[in-house]
Amino acid sequence: MDTEAVRLARRVSEGAVEWLGRMRGEFALPDVPEHEIDGNALKSLSELTLAAGMVHREAVAGRQCAATAESLLDYAWRQFKEGDMLYRLQTHTPAATHPMEMYALFAAAGYRHAALDGLTAHLTGLRASRVTEHVPNRRLALVASARRIGLPVLDDVDALIEQTWLGGTPEPWMLDVNNAYGVTHTVFHLTDYGSDPDGLPEHLQEYLRLWLPVWVEVFAETRFWDLLLEFLVVGTCLKSPLFFPHVWELVAQAQRDDGMVPNGLTVPPAEPEYAWLNHHHPTIGAAGTGTLAVSRALTLTAAGTGNAS
Repeated sequence: MDTEAVRLARRVSEGAVEWLGRMRGEFALPDVPEHEIDGNALKSLSELTLAAGMVHREAVAGRQCAATAESLLDYAWRQFKEGDMLYRLQTHTPAATHPMEMYALFAAAGYRHAALDGLTAHLTGLRASRVTEHVPNRRLALVASARRIGLPVLDDVDALIEQTWLGGTPEPWMLDVNNAYGVTHTVFHLTDYGSDPDGLPEHLQEYLRLWLPVWVEVFAETRFWDLLLEFLVVGTCLKSPLFFPHVWELVAQAQRDDGMVPNGLTVPPAEPEYAWLNHHHPTIGAAGTGTLAVSRALTLTAAGTGNAS
């Protein structure tokens, strides 16, 4: 990844983080009983937590961006009542998995809740936890969450991988948008968003090195920024990362002056509070994607192998 591409990735990620910082109020949870909160509101706040946590973990952002990311983590933790809300959600619906998944994002960044630690340990030890009927890549999300919290993994991970679309190494031209998101999340959960590239089996590393460039070109050509950014993350999750420097030029051009990245499917309104609804997800993606690209590039340069494509 060349110096200019690293600069662009940093600029995109830091601009995205600052936009998220200014728009944090849009992520606020409503003041209603926990079980009445809309799932999309919980999802958006947890995605904000994920992006801020990645900036925190990689520690390659500039001072201002790093401070904003830390403040976003604190903000999200306060929205979840320092874990109390997640604990109440989990006790109200013990078979649900999303409270543990959201908590795992905070646990990875050092935010802990003792009662929730005990409850998740109990629930993941039940027989029921191993037969939750999620699609396969969602099952891997639970495995990843358990790892982040520090719980034992009782599932047969190899068997779960084989059940995913990616695990079957299908004909690459059969990829559609739904399965594309499944591919990206399979990689995310197996590698913990790039922190453990060895978590992705070697035969899938080879499959992605062959076909990821093709898929990236397709979504770059269609300007589907949201999914394209997820594929760029996948490239940085490989043991021999793929960076696609020319694509970072396109992403940088697509980013608005205020730091927001559009989804590529709809034209964002001029008012940020209205644009937030449909465009905060790609902006969250840009924050994490750019951070990982910069981090992996710097790591390779320090190791003297900084010529990855």
